[in-house]
Order: sequence, then C-alpha cells, then structure tokens
Amino acid sequence: MGKNPHLAIILVSAVSANLAGGTLLGIFLGIEADKLLSTKPIFTIIGLLVGLAAGIYGMILTVNKFTEREKSRE
Repeated sequence: MGKNPHLAIILVSAVSANLAGGTLLGIFLGIEADKLLSTKPIFTIIGLLVGLAAGIYGMILTVNKFTEREKSRE
C-alpha cells in the first residue's frame, strides 16, 4: 500500500461509506418502524445497533478483499 497512496484513499473512503451508510440506514429504518408501530425509541436503537453491526461487517469484508488483492500483487 505504500507504493500507491491512491489505494489508501480508496480504502479509507470505502470503510467510511460502509460505517456511515450502514449506521444511517439502520437509524432511518428504525425511525420509520417506530412511526409505523407507535413505539418511540426502541426500533431506532435496534436499527442503530443493527446498522452499526452491518457497517462493521461490511468494513471487515472490504478490508479483507483489499488486503488479499495487495498480497496477490506482491
């Protein structure tokens, strides 16, 4: 990764998008479920936790794919 700084920028962008996107989507779905079911904070909290877990999982997959690709180039 030290040879090409652009790859590091791509990795950081992908990791950030996974974390932010998963978390925001989980919160949004939780808020909508709370509105639909008239339960104020419970599904928002559940959505936050599930979205965060999904974001972390996506981040791990992205980093693993990136590191495997870098190892195969060496």
